[in-house]
Amino acid sequence: MNGIKKILANKNTVTVIGLVIVIAVLYFAYNWRVNQATNPVTVPYAIKQIGPGTQITEDMVGSMKVSPNMITDGVLTEAGQVIDKYSNADTVIPKGSLFFERTVVEKENLPAGDLMSYEKGYVLYNMKVDTNTTYGNSIYPGNYIDIYLKISKDEKSSSQMYVGRLIENIKVLAVKDDNGKSVFSDTDEEKKPTMMIFAVPQNYFNILKKAESLDSYRSEVIPVPTNNSQEETPEGIKISSQKLVKFIDSVTNSGSIIDEDEE
Repeated sequence: MNGIKKILANKNTVTVIGLVIVIAVLYFAYNWRVNQATNPVTVPYAIKQIGPGTQITEDMVGSMKVSPNMITDGVLTEAGQVIDKYSNADTVIPKGSLFFERTVVEKENLPAGDLMSYEKGYVLYNMKVDTNTTYGNSIYPGNYIDIYLKISKDEKSSSQMYVGRLIENIKVLAVKDDNGKSVFSDTDEEKKPTMMIFAVPQNYFNILKKAESLDSYRSEVIPVPTNNSQEETPEGIKISSQKLVKFIDSVTNSGSIIDEDEE
């Protein structure tokens, strides 16, 4: 004890001991931070491509070690946060991708679950589609589309053709194949879309049915995707052109191709 007291009484010795302690603390703190920044972290990743609205099963999820600087906000770091959840309806999770909070949801949060839950007074509409009209099968449940109407007297004459937007801000509820199955339900099996399902007011339903088959004209209703899905509060569905509606009604009895200069 006397020896320790003598050492502590020596200011030079105390200063040296203090410096050693400070250097040791700085050294260990630096090494701890370096290890935190360089030691790999194990995270789940997709071992196959996962389509929209698909239940994420254990065989779809692997684990990999990544640098901590790859763990940005929103990255899911535990397999339990992913397995038995669902990929979001507007999301394709690529093979090899990490999982993010936005792309993984509970089943009840799937927009595709709205197929039998739409606004009162609306009715379901089945539109015939194919891979081309769905832009390479890239229109997903939960996306918004506008409906265009293409009218022509002579398929080979562009001067006898008119294309105009008829209805806008329609939410897609489902895209199905000819067996009535969702084209996105199984990523291991390529499915061809044949019908797109959405809900519209009854009078819009009537307009679309008439537009699909106009007497003495070739007509085609065409879905066009929009970026409305990214809006926090998407605008409501509405008629884009009263001129087209009037033309459709008139052609039901008799009428002529629309003059593009007409307002």
